Amino acid sequence: MATDMQKLIGTSEDEEEEMEMDVKEEDDDDDEDEEKHIPVTGMVSVDGAFVSSSGNNRFQHHQQIQEQGGNQSGGRRCRPVEEKERTKLRERHRRAITARILAGLRRHGNYNLRVRADINDVISALAREAGWVVLPDGTTFPSRTQVPRPAGGTSTAVVTSSSSHLVQQQTPPTSLRGVSSGYRSSVEYNASRMKGVFVPASSPYDVSPSSRSHSAVVMGDRGGQAENHPLIGGSMDAVDDKQVVDMPPKLQERDFAGTPYIPVYVMLPLGVISMKCELVDPDGLLKQLRILKSVNVDGVMVDCWWGIVEAHAPQEYNWNGYKRLFQIVRELKLKLQVVLSFHECGGNVGDDVCIPLPHWVAEIGRSNPDIFFTDREGRRNPECLSWGIDKERNLRGRTAVEVYFDFMRSFRVEFDDFFEDGIISMIEVGLGPCGELRYPSYPVKHGWRYPGIGEFQCYDQYLLKNLRKAAEARGHAFWARGPDNVGSYNSQPHETGFFCDGGDYDGYYARFFLNWYSQVLVDHGDRVLSLAKLAFEGTSIAAKLAGVHWWYKTTSHAAELMAGFYNPCNRDGYAAVMAMLKKHGAALNFTCAELHMLNRHEDFPEAMADPEGLAWQVLNAAWDVCIPVVSENALLTHDRESYNKILENAKPLNDPDGRHFSSFTYLRLSPLLMERHNFLEFERFVKRMHGEAVLDLQL
Repeated sequence: MATDMQKLIGTSEDEEEEMEMDVKEEDDDDDEDEEKHIPVTGMVSVDGAFVSSSGNNRFQHHQQIQEQGGNQSGGRRCRPVEEKERTKLRERHRRAITARILAGLRRHGNYNLRVRADINDVISALAREAGWVVLPDGTTFPSRTQVPRPAGGTSTAVVTSSSSHLVQQQTPPTSLRGVSSGYRSSVEYNASRMKGVFVPASSPYDVSPSSRSHSAVVMGDRGGQAENHPLIGGSMDAVDDKQVVDMPPKLQERDFAGTPYIPVYVMLPLGVISMKCELVDPDGLLKQLRILKSVNVDGVMVDCWWGIVEAHAPQEYNWNGYKRLFQIVRELKLKLQVVLSFHECGGNVGDDVCIPLPHWVAEIGRSNPDIFFTDREGRRNPECLSWGIDKERNLRGRTAVEVYFDFMRSFRVEFDDFFEDGIISMIEVGLGPCGELRYPSYPVKHGWRYPGIGEFQCYDQYLLKNLRKAAEARGHAFWARGPDNVGSYNSQPHETGFFCDGGDYDGYYARFFLNWYSQVLVDHGDRVLSLAKLAFEGTSIAAKLAGVHWWYKTTSHAAELMAGFYNPCNRDGYAAVMAMLKKHGAALNFTCAELHMLNRHEDFPEAMADPEGLAWQVLNAAWDVCIPVVSENALLTHDRESYNKILENAKPLNDPDGRHFSSFTYLRLSPLLMERHNFLEFERFVKRMHGEAVLDLQL
């Protein structure tokens, strides 16, 4: 039976031995609990300590039970060996399930849970994300942001500080309009990050074609929580006499009053325009934009999708939905940042809609799949077009670069009055997957999981032809191949002969290949941005750069090399990119501004990630050549701690030249942002980005 159960739960022999020891201790505890049977009733608070209303302590009660029923108690302790074995197996099974839950939460949910965490840790983590406060002794109660003050002004008591006095839990006084109270603690800000119930769909790392457009479902506020008492759901036994709990200190914040004004934009939902190029829910959008305008947001950002506008036939453009949207923005006197998106939407983290490439492009791809990026195994990635066809006339007589330019020129002509009026403040040009200038080296659809190094994407016939020409020009025709000892999507650097310390990545052939691979990336950006500069003369243009921060602390920087950034420890891989942007007067949009808030480098210490180090290198590389830097958050952000980190990166405290972001775009407009406590935090963030004072810091 034990063997069958071991197969069922899949635990190792060492884990079983550890679990068996733990189970024995728990069995003994269970026997003692059966012997005691102490009901926790009639408890009252006396000077901050909870005692029995009869005045008898637990020891006296335990003595009485021993004197009255010692024989029966002794009989219960002599359980059959088979029953104890079944108990152990049940405990092992329970622990195995808990271990799998922990692994999933750590990997896919970014929960910071210790390796030997138990089910109590899981429940606590989930409760905190749902908006509850969980004290170290297990006492659980709703956060102040979640539950209104009880009728009649009554307050509930919580044991706190090093003394035994009671601190009243009160709703903070109502703040002035536009000023969010600083009353809450940092734990409560983390706990109230999401007030609604989060119902996970398939993981962003486990996306199937049938479900990749549904990454998560967020439900509304729960009702009836004002009736919840702070001590309901937690055992009264947990609060012993004179037990005290230290409350966390108030979040320390820097005052940004008087700092430079940084415009704040809000990214509109991905599906704001339908596949028929119609504006979805214009009335609802108008209401939300008016609310954003009321807190002095500078403007909005919207994606103009190639797959929507030029969906059915070459050079047949439908801008109807965007015309109506832009007119609403103009009437509200907001600004516009426009992203020209030449990639597919759907299947990546944060994608909640599916917008493929134009139908006529997909038809060409079925007969000629080499127009898409291809890995060593021949798997095609239809997320965007391969840079190998930038100058190949296989898109109904046009090259890929010509297709991009025709699209940009059509947009410029269609919305000329918005350019003339200054409503459109910036055009961001999509240069690759997710609109970022990088190879699609870590596609979820091909099985990649963080922190895998990814794979090179240069095996379509056009890029291979380009590589062959480069090798022949170098005088080594046999170098016209990709490296063969680089592992697979989910390999780690030390597992490969190419990326390990002292590996082949620094050899003569590898340096040739990596230089060619990264130069193809720079050349693509150079070609497209030169035409964007021509189409949008007089308007700021920008390019987005990915923050590939995992394996940054290794010598090879394998994940960056795969993505096209030739940035090992002995070479600056971003200087060539910045020189190209400088040539065209383009701004840099870097999305790694708050990535160290993801805790991935803590949950996966083996990934050797360093988001802060990467951000420092990239931002300084841009600022050193006087390139404007704009940024956006990578994931949904609603808590004060994340906002503070964004502010610190946007306005570096110790920068001797006073450099800062040129603008910031918040990702993204949603019902969750519009919830009162989230929106108050966002309003406070906007004020600080604008260099205004917030009352709670001034006091």
